[in-house]
Amino acid sequence: MCGITGWIDWEKDLTKENLILTAMTATLARRGPDAEGYWLSPRAALGHRRLTVIDPAGGGQPMSRRSGNREYVIIYNGELYNTYDLRRELEARGHFFSGHSDTEVLLTSYIEWGPACLERLNGIFAFGIWNEAEHSLFLARDRMGVKPLFYTERGRCFLFGSELKALLAHPEISPDVDTEGLAEILVLGPARTPGHGVFHGIRELKPGHSLLFDRRGMRIDKYWELESKPHEDDLETTVSKVRHLVIDAIRRQLVSDVPVCTFLSGGVDSSAITAVAAEQYLSEGRETLNTYSIDYVDNDRHFKPGRFQPNSDSDWVQYVSDYLNTSHNSICFDTPDLVDSLSMAATARDLPGMADIDSSLFLFCREIKKRHTVALSGECADEIFGGYPWYHNPQDLQTDTFPWSAKIAAKMKVFAPELVELVKPAEYMANRYRETSAATPPLPGESPREAERRQMFYLNFHWFMQTLLERKDRMSMAAGLEVRVPFCDHRIVEYVWNVPWEMKTCDNIEKGLLRRALQGILPQEVLYRRKSPYPKTHNPGYLTAVRDDLLARISDPASPLLDLIDVKNIRKMAAAEADTFDRPWFGQLMTGPQLFAYLIQTDIWLREYKVRIL
Repeated sequence: MCGITGWIDWEKDLTKENLILTAMTATLARRGPDAEGYWLSPRAALGHRRLTVIDPAGGGQPMSRRSGNREYVIIYNGELYNTYDLRRELEARGHFFSGHSDTEVLLTSYIEWGPACLERLNGIFAFGIWNEAEHSLFLARDRMGVKPLFYTERGRCFLFGSELKALLAHPEISPDVDTEGLAEILVLGPARTPGHGVFHGIRELKPGHSLLFDRRGMRIDKYWELESKPHEDDLETTVSKVRHLVIDAIRRQLVSDVPVCTFLSGGVDSSAITAVAAEQYLSEGRETLNTYSIDYVDNDRHFKPGRFQPNSDSDWVQYVSDYLNTSHNSICFDTPDLVDSLSMAATARDLPGMADIDSSLFLFCREIKKRHTVALSGECADEIFGGYPWYHNPQDLQTDTFPWSAKIAAKMKVFAPELVELVKPAEYMANRYRETSAATPPLPGESPREAERRQMFYLNFHWFMQTLLERKDRMSMAAGLEVRVPFCDHRIVEYVWNVPWEMKTCDNIEKGLLRRALQGILPQEVLYRRKSPYPKTHNPGYLTAVRDDLLARISDPASPLLDLIDVKNIRKMAAAEADTFDRPWFGQLMTGPQLFAYLIQTDIWLREYKVRIL
């Protein structure tokens, strides 16, 4: 994985602006710690930071190729998992390659097929290709939105980058946030409206979209969308196809010229990836697969089963590792580690995020990076196969709001009443919910209950899954670790999207279809273990630490947070001896301690980014 940034300008001579381009590119150094590269012409300036995974000698960027009298230059962040297939087809069409990088294959695919090349790609990507002869820039983002890409247009100037910080490094971009941006942070956060960049005038290219910018202006096209159609396969055939697609996706994503490992929680998703990877390693005579899990000091003492976390992971992790004969590494963090890294996590996102759920992942990835460069993780299986509680609870299905943000009213009590009146949280969230719900591709003749679940899946794809993918990308890339997500293979998503609910929940258990498809790959105890989310700390010391940190911040008269919050209510919450939330205010994990930590991150963000509220 890498970091990309660029600047197109119809007025300035960009060959003289290398210092600004260098500054923009430098902000992405953590994404690409191994190398940097630049390409400048009067109208275009492109910067790249590289994390070397494939073809160390031949995959440097920016990469340029000529076709006739045209020169094409690419900067690319991602991985193609069908590189070999594309290369064979391109060679049959007369193209030659100097190396074996997917970058060269991607650029050649664009030269051969133009924007239509996107339909052929299997991978995670965000890239830009500059056509020097036509003075045009083509940008594209993968179907699922695994890799990020932000952009802004200011007069005759167009800027883009992998992260917000790259755009903010340009002298013409100010860290301004208007009322809508505030609503994104206060109401929806840590989620974000698809395409919204929070900072005034900044947008994110949506998943499955491409953008063309030239002298005629900017045009955005959607090249991929879920298609609703009747599912014709019986259960046996469906199970067989899911098994093939999952195994194939995992095997494709093991390709690397650097060491690969897997995240292992002991749940069905990560265990399945680990099982396929371990078998592949064994068949190829490679070294024992390394696996990693995360835990927290004294979590075994303080863990209490609940609706969202029925059991602890630690015993299951070791069981699966022993069963698959992996070389396992358990990484344990203490409360001070989580609090101290809240700042780094906010900087990695460029926004307040999922508090210790983010910071723990950053610390985890940083430790893994000491030995590995690539990891595989089980994200997105719950969104695709229906693993979350809100897929199964009739009340969640029938409530006209995002089920992972159902406690929004309780969250808003910490903000200043006049600010709440300004951003109108209920109205803002309802509008965003309705926009996405209305876009759900219908299936004529579907039962009302099946249509409700289809809408729930659509909401999860475009919202909750995006939040988790953003978390995984920013925290891992901030540590210089590439994390791949096999369940995000678009072939799996397209097929399972139309599988009816009774098949997805076969054997009367969540993700029953996936579990049945993995028969023989994992032991029965693991296959039918009830879902448990990403592990968080249950140490009461964490609540004490973030409470004290937040109280110290709001006691500082210079804190920019004071303009946004209701100090009296926050002090009242802080005075309680225990967590005041009976249910999470976001997702499955974020309760009282995470709300305090979210406010800490908001204070850090306002200060460090010098945010100006319009």
